[in-house]
Amino acid sequence: MCELLVHQFRCRSDNFGLLLYDPRSKLCASIDTPDGDTIWRELGAKGWQLTHIFNTHHHYDHVPGNEMLKEHSGCTIIGAKNDAKRIPGIDELMEDGDKYDFGANKISMLETPGHTLGSVCYFIEPEKILFTGDTLFSMGCGRLFEGSAELMWQSMQKILALPDDTQIYCGHEYTLSNAEFALEVEPDNLALQQRTNEVRTLRHAHKATLPVSLATEKATNPFLRSDSVEIKKKLGLQGHPALEVFTAIRSLKDNF
Repeated sequence: MCELLVHQFRCRSDNFGLLLYDPRSKLCASIDTPDGDTIWRELGAKGWQLTHIFNTHHHYDHVPGNEMLKEHSGCTIIGAKNDAKRIPGIDELMEDGDKYDFGANKISMLETPGHTLGSVCYFIEPEKILFTGDTLFSMGCGRLFEGSAELMWQSMQKILALPDDTQIYCGHEYTLSNAEFALEVEPDNLALQQRTNEVRTLRHAHKATLPVSLATEKATNPFLRSDSVEIKKKLGLQGHPALEVFTAIRSLKDNF
């Protein structure tokens, strides 16, 4: 195991570009490819040679740079086996729990359907880094375009099982709007109030609100807090199962 570097930058209007670099092996991966030209410029500025692309799902704002970057670099494109037909230029197929050798590290795939049926996250255990795509956002989760609330709730359980000090990188800068919604359903949450103030300060300074620890998300993200007494009371769902609470939160967010 050796220390990995993560370079985060903005792509398109609100996507994050993410480059993962291993200084020892010189391997470099792009997590999704929201804009090939921007990613190529960032690679040049860093002096890194792209060797891999890990796709989290097939949506138009996560794969459009795949083929251009592959043509320019000869990189290997990795994605979910069950979504292979929708990932442009895919070379290597992974399933839930599979591990991919990346220098001295192993990158694990977690199948996390909900946003799409083929959505996945990538976890690097020794480094405790999690790339969530559009499955989990800071204080939010992905809209259910293909999967059900039950599927997404099961995906949340996989994320909740990871170490609290896991550092989360997601696909979009949605944090401030997510915080405003979270305050609507849990206004007395002191950790949420503090995180919202922090996010407002970061955004005012044009700084990214990520990465964020899983511990912080457990304390502030309503989609990970279906056991919150305050949220249940706010929604009139005292005594109801967690999945029902989660489903109600997701429905409210859809119309927020």
